[in-house]
Amino acid sequence: MTVASYIAKQPVERRKLLAGIHEAITRYDKTVTAVVKPMMGKKMINYESPESFKYGLSSVKNYMSLHVMPIYGSPLLQEKYKKILPLASFQKACINFETDNEMPLDIVRLLIQDCSKIDLTAMKKHWEESKMKK
Repeated sequence: MTVASYIAKQPVERRKLLAGIHEAITRYDKTVTAVVKPMMGKKMINYESPESFKYGLSSVKNYMSLHVMPIYGSPLLQEKYKKILPLASFQKACINFETDNEMPLDIVRLLIQDCSKIDLTAMKKHWEESKMKK
């Protein structure tokens, strides 16, 4: 399944927002490639860097989710976007939302630009080193 066919199969009221988020990720983070495949038991768009999963975009029954691994490793970045996106629901590494009012594309573009600067390999190495010190 292609990204375009994945988006086309979603409810019509979600397609524009999903396409806009996809466009923001592929435009502002050149380190990733998009592929539709299962994750956590559901098909979603996975955006993978050469060594790891960086983003995921899914549409499930009651909401959509943007999985953002850089915010998992950066509490400062997560706090910044929690303040800017007060209507969205934040989890450890994902943001759940139902509409573009909760997840405006202009903010998504800023989020991806911030996240594109984060090297997940270095972040993972730092996390592993700090874990070993404990």
